[in-house]
Amino acid sequence: MMRLDRTWSRCVRGWILFCVLVCLASWAQAAAPTLSSGPTFTVNPSWTLIAYGDTRFTDPAEQTESNPVARQALVRKIAEEKPGVLLIGGDLPFHGGEVNDYVVYQMETESWREAGIKVYPALGNHELQSRHLGMECKTCLQNWWRAFPELRGRRWYSVRFGEAYIVTLDSNLALGAGSAQSRWLARQLKQLPGGVRYLFVSLHHPPVADPIHGDASHNVRPNEDALARQLEAAAKQISAKIIVIAGHIHGYERFERGGVEYLVSGGGGARPYPIARTPSNLYQDNVFPNFHYVKFVSDGDKLRVTMYRLDNDKFVPGDSFTVSSATASHAGK
Repeated sequence: MMRLDRTWSRCVRGWILFCVLVCLASWAQAAAPTLSSGPTFTVNPSWTLIAYGDTRFTDPAEQTESNPVARQALVRKIAEEKPGVLLIGGDLPFHGGEVNDYVVYQMETESWREAGIKVYPALGNHELQSRHLGMECKTCLQNWWRAFPELRGRRWYSVRFGEAYIVTLDSNLALGAGSAQSRWLARQLKQLPGGVRYLFVSLHHPPVADPIHGDASHNVRPNEDALARQLEAAAKQISAKIIVIAGHIHGYERFERGGVEYLVSGGGGARPYPIARTPSNLYQDNVFPNFHYVKFVSDGDKLRVTMYRLDNDKFVPGDSFTVSSATASHAGK
């Protein structure tokens, strides 16, 4: 009997040790983005990058909160473009707790995988939402990681893409001074690899934006304003031009402040919002709705940038501009 008790005791201790090791391994995996300073991923440049967001993949029968015709037209057009990298600024599913929304995503974007397009998403608020608003979603992150298994354990990460470096942040979590993401970002900025001319920052909630007509719920928050201050301070110190691309507001906006380019690209298919444009907004066209994507093409010491919007059944240029690398800008002074 005593021998049985000792055996049982060893089994219990072994099980406890196993559980502790599993927990430590899970913690280490989750903490990996915080501890690393180099790029999480490296992609051989082609060199074309496309960005957009707020796609809200869901059952095509849902035609109020998401427009399946526009969403699918954008997917087809992006597949034709064959960018080296595709950034999606969050709210990829309508409800992150619904496995079927990710099934629809996989089905509708099969052409992207056939074209070999590398997709790098940011977490939006809808990725963390249950269909029943206000209820805790215990499976949301697992659903996202299942759709993007290379990101498992990570909520923010970085990508080296030739002369570009991409930092993807999670604006559902703290971004202010002293936060884990702010410290990680500071290390990324401090240790940018040589040859990087452009730093893309991708996230969901915009650091700079005009408000929606009659709706203050999408106004710029202190969380992202703190990020903007960090980036604008960094713009004076680093040799790369910083370009921020966010979503959340279902339209298109463009700003330049503190040496940083700010874009809002939330025209991926979600119900569009009318924007109350201020004079600081460099895009003043109030065309509505504006389902669109933004294309970046490297051209010597600058990027040629074009926003293409859906006009009936074709895509037409809606905005175009160039972004000079920080090195070229300094040389011209």
